[in-house]
Amino acid sequence: MATEQEPMTPPEQPGETRSSTERPGANPPSSQQRAGTDPSSAHVPEADEQAAALDELRDRWRRALADLDNLRKRHAKELERVRAEERARTAGAWLPVLDNLERALAHSDSDPSAVLKGIEAVRDQAVEVLRGLGYPRYEEVGVPFDPTLHEVVGVVDTPDAEPNTVARVVSPGYGADGKQLRPAFVMVSKRQE
Repeated sequence: MATEQEPMTPPEQPGETRSSTERPGANPPSSQQRAGTDPSSAHVPEADEQAAALDELRDRWRRALADLDNLRKRHAKELERVRAEERARTAGAWLPVLDNLERALAHSDSDPSAVLKGIEAVRDQAVEVLRGLGYPRYEEVGVPFDPTLHEVVGVVDTPDAEPNTVARVVSPGYGADGKQLRPAFVMVSKRQE
């Protein structure tokens, strides 16, 4: 009974490795392969370089994400600081108006015409505060109706006015240059028929 035996291969020497393509009975390695210029062995350093470059890119990407997150947080803090400063500046602009209203109330038992003059002065001061904040008052009559500046609350028949013009201002508007705090509430003249 004959058994098949695998051919014997020489034992590996220390420091010598056998490639997976080397099989017993295969062609012996070429001189290029023995000299270390095997094209497959040149591929390994390239792969290492590519892996290192990929790791570097991943690291830079993570750092960029962290920088972006820090920028968002810094911007949110800065925005809140600016908002707080603007609120304080606006509230501070209204303090003199409030002070003058309290003075007018303190003199409410005096001459009514003096109180009326005081209230008119406070109103003028409030209008000036709004103008200083970038919202001047407008209440022109006889101008063409502009839907960006006016809101119609009624239509009136005014024979001496051009049609579709502001005949009367019910409440003034505040704002300019496309920044409207409130449009003027107006009565508009209707077309003559």
